Amino acid sequence: MTYCVAMRLEAGLVFLSDSRTNAGVDQVSTFRKMTVFENPGDRMMVLMSAGNLSISQSIRQIIAERKSASGKSIWTAATMDEAAQIVGEAVRTVYERDAKSLREFGIDFNVSLIFGGQIKGERCRLFQVYSAGNFIESHNENTYFQIGEAKYGKPIIDRVVTPATPLDEAAKCALISMDSTLRSNVSVGLPLDLLIYQTDTLSVTRFVTIDEKNQYFRTIRDTWGKQLKAIFEGIADPIWNATSETDPNVLSTSATRNQPVRVPPPEGVATSNTPGPLQTLAQDGRNRQQH
Repeated sequence: MTYCVAMRLEAGLVFLSDSRTNAGVDQVSTFRKMTVFENPGDRMMVLMSAGNLSISQSIRQIIAERKSASGKSIWTAATMDEAAQIVGEAVRTVYERDAKSLREFGIDFNVSLIFGGQIKGERCRLFQVYSAGNFIESHNENTYFQIGEAKYGKPIIDRVVTPATPLDEAAKCALISMDSTLRSNVSVGLPLDLLIYQTDTLSVTRFVTIDEKNQYFRTIRDTWGKQLKAIFEGIADPIWNATSETDPNVLSTSATRNQPVRVPPPEGVATSNTPGPLQTLAQDGRNRQQH
């Protein structure tokens, strides 16, 4: 499995990918999932992949070498939209060639891609490409894309990133998003590839491969965990069965009578006892008790 995230911001683009392709008790493999197509001064484009490795490798090779049906290539496309169409055509080419054979061996045609960058004369653009070769583009309403194990790293991005977020701050958020994923899913792993692209530079100026010795990433891992715990401990515990006017931390008020859905026990098992009253004693973090 994998996790890749890319952000399209007013200042440029951020790309981050892990490199784990297989995980088990006694086998861990790595393969870099970020590929750069760069012609300095003319275009800078990044492709990240998740899914079947043989499929994504084939797609990458076709993108780099072939021309589309219109005679355009990734190197001569006039716009990023045209370049994304070429990526989609490469996906369909591999599907037509390999999908049937893969099915015979019980293997699904599973690939998803993030493709983004800038071609001279237009703005930065970002796309997510699906297994069918179709794609969607990032806009201000959805300024980032994720592929692979996306769920663990999504909440922090939703809370922090906007189109106006500075590149370094967005990169920090992406790394925290990745750290959350690394902690929760063994199928995602180091090293990481991080590329930060500033609008109109039309070349790669900031790129780093991050391993377990990287000082900044180790700081993020340690600091983020400690800060989360401190924030959690700073939130007051809930108060039960109090009046809502007495404290902002009331979870259950005495004016309401909430009841769970109960399944009655069968005859011969049921006791003669009736369910006890719900909790009437409330206690908060200041050891205040009330009846």
